[in-house]
Amino acid sequence: MTVRTSRRDGPVEIAVADNGVGISEAARGRLFEPFFTTKPTGRGNVGLGLSLSRDVVHGQGGTLEVASRDREGTTFTVVLPAE
Repeated sequence: MTVRTSRRDGPVEIAVADNGVGISEAARGRLFEPFFTTKPTGRGNVGLGLSLSRDVVHGQGGTLEVASRDREGTTFTVVLPAE
């Protein structure tokens, strides 16, 4: 896992990347939906974390994005306005 931060005369960007198996395109389209999970029911994941995270970031005027490639990993990027 890697974490990268940057700011150049504009917004602050925080990117968290892994080198895992990636997230399918179908799942990426639903990741930020409340209660969406790829895990079986009862496996400790209720599917609220990414939805709540996106709401908090949007509430600050920012964006939360995901990019993923099969067998290459996934990157979540938060972009927040700098004040």
